[in-house]
Amino acid sequence: MPKIRAATAADVPLVLDFIRDLAAYERLLHEVEATEEKLHATLFGPRPAAECILAFTEVGTPAGFAVFFTNYSTFLAKPGIYLEDLFVTPEHRGHGIGKALLLHLAKLANERGCGRMEWAVLDWNQPAIEFYESLGAERKQDWTICRLTGDRLARYA
Repeated sequence: MPKIRAATAADVPLVLDFIRDLAAYERLLHEVEATEEKLHATLFGPRPAAECILAFTEVGTPAGFAVFFTNYSTFLAKPGIYLEDLFVTPEHRGHGIGKALLLHLAKLANERGCGRMEWAVLDWNQPAIEFYESLGAERKQDWTICRLTGDRLARYA
């Protein structure tokens, strides 16, 4: 059974490694601007923007992580959890680690009175889609993600 725990500031180098591994898997390594300093500030600074949980094998080997934050549903008038990233190292996939991370977050969502938990998945990542659907997740195919980043976002500052 995997062990799940909240990340601490001492775990930032491991979190950054997981972020880079995830980005490489998603073919987006060129977009990673995260540094240990930025992660310390945004995960453990005075106003944390997100939380992180880590998964370890039974013998204590780091095996995966999830980064999430609180969002809000006006329709439900309740907070929710948005799962930004979920990653399990290739050698540890198929051993229940991803499921343990998601179930941990679902438990947190229930404890915090959340009305929902949601996330995005790349449309080409069929193994992930099948995994999420096997847990009962519903794909919202009628919604499209819109995003402003970098210079496009800065132009409105």
